Amino acid sequence: MSLLLVENITGGYGGTDILHGVSLQVEPGEIVSIIGPNGAGKSTAMKAVFGLIAIRKGMVKFKNQVITGLRPDLVVRRGICYVPQEHNVFPSLTVQENLEMGAFVRNDDISGEIGQVFELFPPLKDKRKVPAGNLSGGQRQMVAMGRALMLKPELLLLDEPSAGLSPLFIDLIFERVQEINNLGVGILMVEQNAKQALTFSHRGYILVMGCNRYEDTAENLLANQEVAEMFLGG
Repeated sequence: MSLLLVENITGGYGGTDILHGVSLQVEPGEIVSIIGPNGAGKSTAMKAVFGLIAIRKGMVKFKNQVITGLRPDLVVRRGICYVPQEHNVFPSLTVQENLEMGAFVRNDDISGEIGQVFELFPPLKDKRKVPAGNLSGGQRQMVAMGRALMLKPELLLLDEPSAGLSPLFIDLIFERVQEINNLGVGILMVEQNAKQALTFSHRGYILVMGCNRYEDTAENLLANQEVAEMFLGG
């Protein structure tokens, strides 16, 4: 049984379709990257999974249950968390408060998850009382990912986790993505650093103009000369 199955979805914003029959799949324990040029519909596809855009045709299933069109808060309760590219922390709240906000639908002890987040992202432990708005871009990304983990998701949606970060932080964030995956969390990731993302992904999808162009194992996509020239910088 697939963890996530997106079948031929068409939809977008208002009356404009951005996606045209897009299909995606994430198996349990996989890291799957969505890559492609700007405006290809990558982030829109992820938002469709999370219930943030209108889907006119097609279906989204999570663990064989249809979630097409569910409100985001209900999608979260099913076990999917989403980390957007921008505005992904509460800047006036401390790191600790941001993590606590991540557990908004839980009513049990969250100290274990907070401890786990600090183990994954050690720089945050010393800054737990610092407002998130005072952190560096890389540290804010850590807070955003840590907050999503507070709900113990089975699937984590990451939209451009390395955007705007220094090379050092990009490597660090990608290492943490792998560590999160090793904890048993499936990951669907949109990423502009396509070649680097594919090096630690299991599979990849390439979208062009809102349509599937390529789908294969990450290893095969990296070895495909046409893919390399068109989408991976040669």
